[in-house]
Amino acid sequence: MNVLIVHAHPEPQSFTAALRDQAIETFTAQGHQVQVSDLYAMNWNPVASADDFVSRENPDYLVYALEQRLGVKSQSIAADIQQELDKLLWADLLVLNFPIFWFSAPAMLKGWIDRVLVSGVCYGGKRFYDQGGLVGKKALVTVTLGGREHMFGDGAIHGPLQDMLRPILRGTLAYVGFEVLEPFVAWHVPYISDEARKDFLRSYRQRLAHLSDDQPLEFPRLAQFDEALYPLA
Repeated sequence: MNVLIVHAHPEPQSFTAALRDQAIETFTAQGHQVQVSDLYAMNWNPVASADDFVSRENPDYLVYALEQRLGVKSQSIAADIQQELDKLLWADLLVLNFPIFWFSAPAMLKGWIDRVLVSGVCYGGKRFYDQGGLVGKKALVTVTLGGREHMFGDGAIHGPLQDMLRPILRGTLAYVGFEVLEPFVAWHVPYISDEARKDFLRSYRQRLAHLSDDQPLEFPRLAQFDEALYPLA
């Protein structure tokens, strides 16, 4: 299996980085091929702009998704995007590894999504969900956060964590065709003991070692909708 880990944390010694390293070690020990995109270390540019195209179909008005589609075909898309897209298409499993910032992902990771999940390759027209461009691949979201587990869920102070992750789990990964696995969550990380952190690493290692047993989350299938995308009765 080919594994791409996209890591987004500004501190190289963070526990999020320890989870990344645990994933590399576990997958490598299983004989899988692993590539890592460490976005902060790469000084990744998260800003989608006209600069992402060497040449454009319409130089007077930027329709970013359209220019992505044409840019891939004409090989005029920015080199940093093409390099990441090549890794993504190579991978059988994508792991997004990041801390929760303000009920969401870091801007660095959001910018990777904006620029790398290009129209015409990953999605386009009615090529989404089970018809998306990345059908056949799996995705795992691994997150750390400061809150305690009891603070998240139905009726909890912050509501369900799944609500915060919905734009990534459904609106991004499932949308482009991934089979999305249940996220791995390390709770209250800045405030727990070293032994508690080791427990999370052990749990993560065990989870990754048996990832093939995971059942993906359920998302819409196009067969459930008519041509105008109204739900079928």
